[in-house]
Amino acid sequence: MALVRSSGVLGNPLSVDFWADADPFGGAVRALAERCPVLTNVRVDWKETPAAHVFTADLPGVRKGDAKVEVVDGDVLVISGQRAREKEEEEGGGKDERWHLVERSSGGFERRFRLPGGVRVDGVSASMEDGVLTVTVPKEEVAKKPQVKAVEIEG
Repeated sequence: MALVRSSGVLGNPLSVDFWADADPFGGAVRALAERCPVLTNVRVDWKETPAAHVFTADLPGVRKGDAKVEVVDGDVLVISGQRAREKEEEEGGGKDERWHLVERSSGGFERRFRLPGGVRVDGVSASMEDGVLTVTVPKEEVAKKPQVKAVEIEG
């Protein structure tokens, strides 16, 4: 199956511009989304291993110093930060430049996860490499089964 670019009357129905033009509210929804301080498109995977809960977040374009990991009230993991907009995009670029499409989001982002019981929040660790943040929340060590030793009764 080949992908074909449509240039018909409606253009590409999946294009942001198509939906903006078709917006019955005159761009009000788009304007509200542009002013929204918190981005919700941060993708996070959460897996559980025998030793820990591991959260992996895609944060392309976010510097290590612009991301923050916190545990709130001992049971809520918060991944937040700021993705900066490019200076050229903010200033309009050069005199001979014109932006045609801006799809990469910028601004603040935040995701919250309620942690299950049995985790050690004092052992939470985080690392960031190539725009991927990995947060590890270790589980509490399971108490070993008590050893039962039979004691002979004398007498």
